[in-house]
Parts: sequence; structure tokens; C-alpha cells
Amino acid sequence: MRILHGERIGATGALCLCTSAVIFDRCGKVLLTRRSDNGRWCLPGGHMEAGEGVEESCAREVREETGLEVRVGRLIGVYGSPDRVVEYAGGDRFQMVVLSFEAEAVGGALATSGETTACGFFSRAEIGGMDVLEHHLERIDDAAARRPEAFVR
Repeated sequence: MRILHGERIGATGALCLCTSAVIFDRCGKVLLTRRSDNGRWCLPGGHMEAGEGVEESCAREVREETGLEVRVGRLIGVYGSPDRVVEYAGGDRFQMVVLSFEAEAVGGALATSGETTACGFFSRAEIGGMDVLEHHLERIDDAAARRPEAFVR
């Protein structure tokens, strides 16, 4: 998976609805996963499936990628830049529209999956030295702002 940028490049891909979760631990560290396809760090999340609600999608993606059961909370923001597409190894391109939620771990055990090679909780200072998907940094910062209304970006 790689991210391509360009003016209105979203028109070269299909529109795709996704969810992601920002999960803080008791010390304020955020949960990140390392992707198995490109080795970069990111928030847990992914494509919403047909017939699925947004909270279901968010909880399922977290469970699949990290082993944790979560309670989905407030909507942090809606993200969908027309100037960015995600291109997968097979050539499929998507302009993602992501609903990012704050979530709380309520069960399960932290583990990797076929989609992840590592996962853990990291401080913002630690994240600064990691290879994190740039647009996920924005979501982390937005979640940390604790603004009552959702961001629209």
C-alpha cells in the first residue's frame, strides 16, 4: 500500500468508506499498529463492509488488527481529501473517507494479526520518531485536542 498525492487525484480511484480508532491508555499513550504490507505505523482501522454499522466496523477492525475488544465513543472527525489516494499492490486505488472515533479497550489481549506485525501504545514523543502514516498523525492530534465537535477535513 502506498499513498499518492496530487490535485484532485481522488478522481482516479473509487470512493471507499472506512473507520479508524484512536485508543488511549491510562497514561495517555495511543495504540498504533505496524502494517504488514508496508511496515509503516498507523491507527487500527479499515474498510467498512456492506451491511455493517460504523461502530461495528470500527470495533471489528480493532479486534482483527489488535485482538482488543473496544467500546466506540465520540466521533473525532471525518477525513476525506480529494488530493490523496491509497494504492494497493494490485493497482486498486481508493479515495478514502474515514470516520475516526475515540475508543476504549474493554477486553481482549493485545496481539498481532495477518495485517499487523507489531502493535503497542506510544507517547506523542515516541510517535515523533516513528514512521507513521502522515494523515494518521493528524487524527491523533485531533483526538488529543479533545474538542467536543468533530473535525471535518
